[in-house]
Amino acid sequence: MIAPRLLIWVTLLILPGLLEFSSSAQPVSAAAVHETRTSEGDLELGGELGGVSAGQRRYVRYVRYEELLAMPQETYTVADDSNFKGTTEISGVPLTALAKLFGQAAHSDLIVAICYDKYRANYPKEYLAIHHPILVLKINGQLRDKWPASEYNTSMGPYMISHPTFKPKFNVLSHKDEPQVPFGVTRLDFRTQSVVFGTIKPAGNWAEDSAVWQGYRIAREDCYRCHGLHGEGGELASRSWLVLAAWAATDAGRFKQYIRNPQSILACAKMPAHVEYDDATLEVISAYFKTFALPQGAQLARDQAMRGKSKNLQPKKAH
Repeated sequence: MIAPRLLIWVTLLILPGLLEFSSSAQPVSAAAVHETRTSEGDLELGGELGGVSAGQRRYVRYVRYEELLAMPQETYTVADDSNFKGTTEISGVPLTALAKLFGQAAHSDLIVAICYDKYRANYPKEYLAIHHPILVLKINGQLRDKWPASEYNTSMGPYMISHPTFKPKFNVLSHKDEPQVPFGVTRLDFRTQSVVFGTIKPAGNWAEDSAVWQGYRIAREDCYRCHGLHGEGGELASRSWLVLAAWAATDAGRFKQYIRNPQSILACAKMPAHVEYDDATLEVISAYFKTFALPQGAQLARDQAMRGKSKNLQPKKAH
């Protein structure tokens, strides 16, 4: 049973209008941004930053942990975050508040959390409104130097993201809406959803109930965290989007089996199993990736995908 959340402090973000990235928001108010890093624990900010001229947007900015701690905090008890054992108190700042302070309102409708192992979690505007994720600054009242280790015995800092609680809001076949609760977050990018997700959008016009579009929705919300294409998406996994596409096109049966149970194909595979995926779900994922396969070089890419030694870093659980 989920413990009832204990809301200690509530920001004005409960107002519906504030779930948008307002164009009138000041880029700096409760916290300052810096052009240079002052410590390894600074939160890196990138993407479409407010108050930064277009010619400078390739540069990042930084905000200090101490400055984030000075912002109004929200505190909850959570019992459904896979990063913690049992009921845990978390305190932090809503991602929507950070978007208002630092994002470029005219275009930014997506927040991308980037972790030290190149895992990425994507937070579209709809997800932010429904699930209210927060950038965690304290765990059980403790600053980050006192945080517990992750389940992989690695650091959960410098930052992580959690929720007051999480209730799935949609299903695509046997794929359920999943909580995006990464640890080891080092950077937040304020981006445009149509650009980031458009990179992996299948070419052509597909009905929402088509196999390809259903596969796209699943891949966008799951595979994209670890596999990338053209500089977008995660880079935790060694196989790129096009390698996956070639594999799906040349050996769909093996591709689908790898998704369901990676270790049955490659004993050293680090990817989490998706045993909950039924055949129909695996089929739409395969159909989607096939749209990215190129006729030439597909076999070479497939051979690369099946090499015996994975270069993956230790992944997070399939959140």
